[in-house]
Amino acid sequence: MPVADTSQHISGVAERYASSLFELALEAGSVDAVSADLDRFQALMDESEDLRRLVASPVFSAQEQRGAISAVAERAGVSGTVANFLKVVAGNRRLFALPGMIRAFRMIAAEHRGEVTAEVTVAHALTAEQENELKSALKGVTGKDVIIAVTVDPSILGGLIVKIGSRQIDTSLRTKLSTLKLALKEVG
Repeated sequence: MPVADTSQHISGVAERYASSLFELALEAGSVDAVSADLDRFQALMDESEDLRRLVASPVFSAQEQRGAISAVAERAGVSGTVANFLKVVAGNRRLFALPGMIRAFRMIAAEHRGEVTAEVTVAHALTAEQENELKSALKGVTGKDVIIAVTVDPSILGGLIVKIGSRQIDTSLRTKLSTLKLALKEVG
């Protein structure tokens, strides 16, 4: 099976689970609380290589994943809807798609609030002032309030890469240098 098909399948799984979670949260009037719990769990995954391995690895049984996820969620203060959601995801052997589910939930919640999410990759962390300027510039382009998710990737050397929906703006120094290198090869 081609890699593209797999990523689309993961995306589809992530979107279905995220949509279900959002509908439950909306019915319960707890979208903000669910968002906060998902953010807290995402922060744990970002910090812990072991947790990322547990989430991504098919080696662990559904029962082992469910038990470990329950313990981590309890220790992190994640309870209620999100804790139950994590147990269902683990029990259904879909933990590998959890990062995509969290991203999809954020996008659904932002859209519900009339916001748009931009994934921004930068070479160095942005200051609060730079983040505000970027949000303002993106609001001018989209006409909506913009939530930015910043990822620091020193390999882009400078500039930034912005993804909003299916649109991408790449002003990274790495891309500019690659383009220049290609142009020089064609000339020489």
